[in-house]
Amino acid sequence: MEGLSDVEQVVLETPFGAPSDAFITGKLHGQKMVFLPRHGTGHKLLPHELNFMANIWGMKKLGVTQLISVSAVGSMKEQIAPGHIVLVDQFIDRTKNRPASFFGDGIVVHVGFADPICKGMRAHLQTVAAKTDFTCHDGGTYVCIEGPQFSTRAESHLFRSWGVSVIGMTNLPEARLAREAEMGYATIALATDYDCWHEEEEAVSVESVMAVLRDNAEKAKVLIRNYVETLPNTLESEAWTATRAGLMTEEAAIPEKRRAELAPILDPIFASK
Repeated sequence: MEGLSDVEQVVLETPFGAPSDAFITGKLHGQKMVFLPRHGTGHKLLPHELNFMANIWGMKKLGVTQLISVSAVGSMKEQIAPGHIVLVDQFIDRTKNRPASFFGDGIVVHVGFADPICKGMRAHLQTVAAKTDFTCHDGGTYVCIEGPQFSTRAESHLFRSWGVSVIGMTNLPEARLAREAEMGYATIALATDYDCWHEEEEAVSVESVMAVLRDNAEKAKVLIRNYVETLPNTLESEAWTATRAGLMTEEAAIPEKRRAELAPILDPIFASK
């Protein structure tokens, strides 16, 4: 990203295996930034191959408190045209075989997830988007499918009947794990196509996606730069206390191995008591 200074690559080992790639750290407008190419450099990982737990653990280890997901999506509504941005506020999970929690094996936590997107982060993204000439839709539901194949037409029409706004393959369980790690989470959903429901448009293809993706990436950079430059000190996130509010297991009862694995998440919680 243009303007990023003090750039370094950080390679982390995690208790959950290897992250997608090296983390890129730097500073932007005085704020510490961390970036991770979700699919790896060169786009070599399928959505279901992403090690979401390692990725989120690494972000937490590096001190991330606000996580912005930049995601290519298919549009499920006529008014959301390719090239438009959607700041989603809800998810529907249609994934099948992805570990979705850091907890278990001796530690029980039930975090609230009724509102999976940080309201303060989304509101600030909407504020900065309004100062651009981008078409940005505030709010909407993202249905996350397993992939890697695109939907059938029947599935696409079914999802539309649910009132969803966009469809993608990556934001879950990512958003769930970010909440468990007490990180605020927001999505910049960048529409690249009309999936396959739109009878007057060609069915989604890699070629059609890539044609829009490059322009969308530049829009995401503008939004993130403006977000960081104008970030208010008063921004709060309900995620920052999510796990401590949902922790059921007493500290003394947590197995030593699990405590060590989850140290970046648990240590700040127990230190605050």
